[in-house]
Amino acid sequence: MAQSENVDSFDANSGDASSSLTSIPKGVWILIAALFTNRLATSAQVVALSLLVYDITGEELHLGLLGLAEFAPLFLLAPFSGSFADRYDRRFVFACGVIVEAAASVGFLLFARSDISSIGPILGLVLVFGSARSFVAPASRALPIDLAPIDKVERIVALRSVAFQSANIIGPIIAGLLFVVNRWLPFAVVLAGFAGTVVCLSFVPASRVRQLTTDTGPAQAIRDAIDGLRFIRQSPVVFGAITLDLFAVLFGGAVALLPAIGEKRLGVSEDAVGFLYSAIGVGALITASLLAIRPIRRHVGAILFVAITVFGSATIVLGLTRSYIVAFVAILALSAADAVSVFIRATIVPLATPEAMRGRILAVENIFIGGSNELGALESGLAAAAFGILWAVVGGGIGTLAVVGIGALVFPTLRRVDRFEDIRASEDVDP
Repeated sequence: MAQSENVDSFDANSGDASSSLTSIPKGVWILIAALFTNRLATSAQVVALSLLVYDITGEELHLGLLGLAEFAPLFLLAPFSGSFADRYDRRFVFACGVIVEAAASVGFLLFARSDISSIGPILGLVLVFGSARSFVAPASRALPIDLAPIDKVERIVALRSVAFQSANIIGPIIAGLLFVVNRWLPFAVVLAGFAGTVVCLSFVPASRVRQLTTDTGPAQAIRDAIDGLRFIRQSPVVFGAITLDLFAVLFGGAVALLPAIGEKRLGVSEDAVGFLYSAIGVGALITASLLAIRPIRRHVGAILFVAITVFGSATIVLGLTRSYIVAFVAILALSAADAVSVFIRATIVPLATPEAMRGRILAVENIFIGGSNELGALESGLAAAAFGILWAVVGGGIGTLAVVGIGALVFPTLRRVDRFEDIRASEDVDP
């Protein structure tokens, strides 16, 4: 982590949002711009691919297969992607991954312009995209903490969330509207977003964090990954935060079914489905903006459990309703709750992790958290195919509430966390 003059306490004047924002280094703002353009491209592509696959097949199960195809590379490549992010300049790892993502997006654009009738080639390109994402995720998520002055960490995490959720609003709206005009147009926007990311990264300054210095090679990468797993298992707060979010997202993956929910439950068109996707970003953006102005500083663990409870309850409402307005409000609520959960986890995990181990920890976390989004999509697709959309969504919400209850019993240390600074890692840990 980049050090500031005052390393012993967080910003004493944190209530003064304007002065705190202007004191954030220029390099961090450029990095946030890179994260914004990258997420804009990714969120637009998620919607465009979902609409394209559903347009080709009309099967809910195939929406879930998209998630599985993206998850597999995350799982297989995590030992190597995490070590890369710890061993090399994270800006370089981030940029190279984005370039490969852009190459996959060129393929999606060409398929969308063709008369393709099978999703097999599309799933093949999703595997390529997922491979690139496995390297992008740990590097991009570690960089804001690497560059953050120690008294601005919470606020920078919140600003990253604002950029992320702003992109989640704009990207789906663009994808939904342009898909109606011509189904290849959203992928052109995706390519422009990835290009903007690479340009921004060229202006991001280097951090001065410790890097991994062990020997290189596949065997060493696996040993390094095992060290990361051992650290997670021995840290009850990190292990609890990752595990709780994993199962909550796994059961609450109803948003993967939005194309089918829109058509079969709400009776709306594809462009209206795009606005439902954008509601995810709206609720999260409002919440993230409030957190940037006034970050959570007390009762962190208890608030995390409350947020996941709200997430599960709103998912149940989404499954039961046939009203477009109620569905929109339910998505706003579950996304706002998820934004609180993500803010807490995104602050806890890197803060509790030594600098030279962040890439590996975040790569492993990406398997469980990022991967749980894809597996949650698969679970929702399978459940919808077997039991119908209503029970797939409602059952997922009930499962999320069960996770909260069990988690409160299994992870009492996480539930009792009061302040973020109480869990900051010691740099004396051997990377």
